[in-house]
Amino acid sequence: MTTSSRTGNTGPEVPQDTTPKGTTPALLRTAAELDALPRPAGAERAVVMTMGALHEGHATLIRTARQAAGPDGQVVVTVFVNPLQFGEAADLDRYPRTLDADLETAAAAGADAVFAPGVDEVYPGGEPQVRITAGPMGERLEGASRPGHFDGMLTVVAKLLHLTRPDEAFYGQKDAQQLALIARMVRDLNFGVRITGVPTVRDPDGLALSSRNRFLSSQERHTALALPRALFAAQDRLAAQQALHERAKATAPGGDRAAGLNRLGEARAAADAQAVALARPNGAPAAVRATARAILEEAAARDRHPLVLDYLALVDPADFTEIPDDRESGDAVLAVAARVGDTRLIDNIPLTFGALT
Repeated sequence: MTTSSRTGNTGPEVPQDTTPKGTTPALLRTAAELDALPRPAGAERAVVMTMGALHEGHATLIRTARQAAGPDGQVVVTVFVNPLQFGEAADLDRYPRTLDADLETAAAAGADAVFAPGVDEVYPGGEPQVRITAGPMGERLEGASRPGHFDGMLTVVAKLLHLTRPDEAFYGQKDAQQLALIARMVRDLNFGVRITGVPTVRDPDGLALSSRNRFLSSQERHTALALPRALFAAQDRLAAQQALHERAKATAPGGDRAAGLNRLGEARAAADAQAVALARPNGAPAAVRATARAILEEAAARDRHPLVLDYLALVDPADFTEIPDDRESGDAVLAVAARVGDTRLIDNIPLTFGALT
C-alpha cells in the first residue's frame, strides 16, 4: 500500500476526462450487482467513495480517478450515507440525498458505475457487531468532537473496499484526518489497495467545497470565510518567517540576523526580523497558531452570525498529535473546525517547516 497525492498543495490540476461526456454510468444497488460488474481485463479499477450530494470537489476526485485508471480502466463511485458516522439521528436525516443529480455529476466526470446501496444492503444484520477501531488517532480533533465517528467511517470504508475490490481508492485531503486514518488502516491491516489523496477544491472565495455549505445563509457564509483566511494567513506567515531567517543568515552569518537585515535597508522588516532572530526558527509553530487564531477570534466576536470555534490545531500528519513549538522542520497540518449557525465546517492546509533550509 502507498499513500500519495496526485497534485500539488496549492490546488488540484483538473484532469481531462477520458470517458465520453454523457455516458450514463451503471447504477448498482446490491452487492450481487456490484460483484457481477465485469472487471477490466489488464487494467485497473479505481474507486471514489462518497456520501452523495456530489459537488465539484467530488467531480475532481472522479476525474482524477478516471485519469489514473486510463481509458481501459474502470471508475466506480460509491454513494452511501453511512449511519454509523452520525452521532445524532437529526444530523443523519438532514444530510442531503440527491441521487439523480449525483448520477449526472458522476457521468460528466467519467464514472463507469455508481454503487448506491441501501442501509439494509450494507448492514444486512443491523448495526455490525464487529467494527474497525480507529485507535488513539481517531480520538483526537474530529474524533474528540464526534465520538465514534471514525470507528463508523473506517468500518464502512473497510466494507466498501472489500465489496468494490479496487486497485486504487481516492479521497479528498479536505478530510485530512479521515484520509490519514484510512491510509493507516490499509497499511496496518494489509489491504491490497493504494490510497491516494487529492487536494482540497475551493470556491473562488476560498471556502472549501462541502455538501454542508448549502445550509449557510449569505451572511453565515461571509463569517465562514474566516476559516480559509486564517489558514492561508498562517501559511503566508510561515513563509515570511522562514524567508526572513534565510535572508538574515545570508547577511549576518555571525548570528545578528536583525542587524544584517537593517544593513540591507529593510527598515520595515526590522522589528519582525528582530523578533525572528531572537526566537530562532523554532518560533514558527507558535507564530502559525497565533496568526490563524487572531483571525478566528475576530470572526467569533461578531455581533451577528459569529463563528464558534471547535478547535484550531497544528498537528503531525502521521498521527495528528500537536506539533511542539520547537519544531524546526518537517510536515504539518493546520486544521480547524467551527460552527456557523447550525452548520459545522472543517478545513485544513498542509505546511512544511524548514522548507527553505
